[in-house]
Amino acid sequence: MDSTANSQHKPFSIKLWPPSESTRQVLVQRLTNNFTSNSIFTQKYGALNKEEAEENAKKIEDVAFNTANEHYDREPDGDGGAAVQLYAKECSKLLLEALKRGPAGKEELASQNNASAETLSFGQGAARVAGPILASLKNQLKEADLSDFIAGRPVAEALEVMNIFSTALEGSALKSLNISNNALGEKGVRAFGALLKSVSCLEELYLMNDGISEEAARAVCELIPSAEKLKVLHFHNNMTGDEGARAISDVVKCSSLLEDFRCSSTRIGSAGGIALSKALKSCTHLKKLDLRDNMFGVEAGVALSKALSKHLDLVEVYLSYLNLEDEGVVVLANALKESAPSLAHLTKLNLAENELKDEGTIQISKALEEGHTLLKEVDMSNNFIRRVGARHLARIVVEKPGFVLLNINGNIISDDGVDELKETFKKSPDMLGPLDENDPEGEEDDDEEESGQGEADENELETKMKNLEVGQEE
Repeated sequence: MDSTANSQHKPFSIKLWPPSESTRQVLVQRLTNNFTSNSIFTQKYGALNKEEAEENAKKIEDVAFNTANEHYDREPDGDGGAAVQLYAKECSKLLLEALKRGPAGKEELASQNNASAETLSFGQGAARVAGPILASLKNQLKEADLSDFIAGRPVAEALEVMNIFSTALEGSALKSLNISNNALGEKGVRAFGALLKSVSCLEELYLMNDGISEEAARAVCELIPSAEKLKVLHFHNNMTGDEGARAISDVVKCSSLLEDFRCSSTRIGSAGGIALSKALKSCTHLKKLDLRDNMFGVEAGVALSKALSKHLDLVEVYLSYLNLEDEGVVVLANALKESAPSLAHLTKLNLAENELKDEGTIQISKALEEGHTLLKEVDMSNNFIRRVGARHLARIVVEKPGFVLLNINGNIISDDGVDELKETFKKSPDMLGPLDENDPEGEEDDDEEESGQGEADENELETKMKNLEVGQEE
């Protein structure tokens, strides 16, 4: 039994870094061949003789190894996949530099040992060198971080570089692929087609800040052969829109193991929000959900609330700036309350910028009152919350045993209300976030000449709050 268990865990414990001595020697030989064989580079810059080529190749490999090793020492990344990628990047960069310098410049290699993986941008030449190196290592790679690797390149060159890397890694057993920050668009997504079509074991896919339009989203859906093993899917800051959201929903629908879904700042409206919410019902293992900064509106909010009741393992929920309005807030509050016994793992809830006002805040507060014992952070900033809503929310969260932070900044809480908040948190003042953007003068409407209306509003809300308590206890 023990041997079986060990064999099952073995694929996840492979160490890619440091490479074996034999692997390093193979790479030195590849570099030597690049210096001596006939290619567009040696035709342009000149070939080296065998002795010079071997000397340069050894120096390059040694500098690249030390750079990657220092990176791994500073930022250990589990199996060492990031170090392997930096190793390949450095080799290709230094090889081109050495070819351009010729035999006389080989001693300059000694100072090239502080390159950063985050600042490397590949042109066609560097990509053609790095491609074969990555291809020789692809069966060992589990993670590929190709984010922001074509910065500043013309479109035609960038697409060619993507094609080279895609072909080099085609057929690999990647578990994680990050191609964020590359302004891909549909053409860029299709340039990675060979790789995307071939990765059947993918567990993490990052496509953030990539200019993913409706057409690009459809291309992603078309090219990914299987989403059955996906656990992390991030689409932050794209131009997806409603139709793009429908395409992404098809991927989500097939990702039954999904644990972390981020689709924030993607210009999704009501129709796309409804499609995504329905697709999320199948993701019963979801732990982290981030949909903030979209224009879902009421109908999508209702659909989302229905989906939330299916997610029993949710730990973090980010739903700020979704334009939920009163009706959306009420159904969301009901979903949180009804699911409280099941949502035992919820630690973070973000509902900022949804115009909750006092009544919506009270609804959410009541939903959090029972259960949710692991709750640590609540963000209700910028919601036009006044004294009553703030007081009620504070009294609920302060009683949670492990609570850490309430962000209620950017609201319109009166000075007396702020004093009440500080009194509530006097034993743990660090739990109450800053209130530097609170506007106490905003509690009353501009056309109210006296405070009587504000006091009447507070009394009315207090009454509603009590009625709500009675209704929920029956």
